[in-house]
Amino acid sequence: MNNAKDTQCNFKLSKNLLEQISNFYLFYGVMTTKVFNFVGKIGRIMISITEKAKTHVQELRIKEGYGDEYNIRVSVKGGGCSGLMYDLDFDKETSPADQIFEDKGIKIFVDKKSLLYLLGTTLDFSDGLNGKGFQFVNPNASRTCGCGESFAV
Repeated sequence: MNNAKDTQCNFKLSKNLLEQISNFYLFYGVMTTKVFNFVGKIGRIMISITEKAKTHVQELRIKEGYGDEYNIRVSVKGGGCSGLMYDLDFDKETSPADQIFEDKGIKIFVDKKSLLYLLGTTLDFSDGLNGKGFQFVNPNASRTCGCGESFAV
């Protein structure tokens, strides 16, 4: 994959971590062909953000009084009608277990456990008739609930 979107990601995985993630998905049988090919071809995994989501993250950061040192944290937690839920929040602290991605000038913190469910995910924003808010386009989700806040793999 050699398009402009890929070159905007400043994150590279070590070969060891890449192998561990691939082995996890192969063992549990939940890695989609699309994501497996993505990981295998470019040797890195990222979470991307659309221009619309970027704009709303920046607006929300200002509205809620967070400074530029705050970035977004994406995580996955148990719950919801499909079994797993997305969690999106502002954070300025990282832990040694975090992976840090940057897309379109927005830093995204993800803990290693959540990363396993979020490989190749795009954070988008919708303000259409079907709802307003952040949405996750996750190639690993086998099903999602109607509200889009929970998913299963």
